[in-house]
Amino acid sequence: MLEHLPHWLGAALHNVRAGADKLIIAEPVLGRDYATIEVTSPAFANEGRIPPRFTADGDGVSPPLTWGAVPAGTLSVALVVEDADSPTPAPLVHAILWGLPADAGRIDEGAIVADAHPDGSGVGRNSYLSQGWLAPDPPTGHGDHRYVFQVFALDCVAEDLGDGPGRGAVLNAIAGHVIGAGVLVGLYSRGEPAGVVPDDGAPVIA
Repeated sequence: MLEHLPHWLGAALHNVRAGADKLIIAEPVLGRDYATIEVTSPAFANEGRIPPRFTADGDGVSPPLTWGAVPAGTLSVALVVEDADSPTPAPLVHAILWGLPADAGRIDEGAIVADAHPDGSGVGRNSYLSQGWLAPDPPTGHGDHRYVFQVFALDCVAEDLGDGPGRGAVLNAIAGHVIGAGVLVGLYSRGEPAGVVPDDGAPVIA
């Protein structure tokens, strides 16, 4: 949808951004008293450019993701991917996974799909109201977008959130249960060289 905006409109909206302070990891109900988890990807470095293969300009499959040790007491893991720079009131949600096993440690390339997962995890709805990976498709001329992969270690086993829960349902389910969290930021833009990452002072942990 946003990729169809003309370059002149994307450029005009350059400073219209949701903001990292509205990411789920910045929600006050999650608190800040938790351990830091290292999140990486073999496909791109932190604050590096996401390869087109994982975007709407390529195959549009979800990228591989790995994370380090989770805190003692972790019973499940959740993942939320959001675009901090979408020209919308709130960040666009690109993926939600919940109920991942505590020892999962990784998500394989192309694994964020609507099909049933043998490990018992569930796939939530993205901002386009479909289950699975919403491939990055920033407006041409809008500059770099930060796609923030947020991993949460929880001290609970995920409850039944129904078929394809949205961001609000997942936030309510993990509030008060986050004992570890980490982020990986991937950049993508269209129609221009990669630029400077906006510094909006948000409390996003490295």
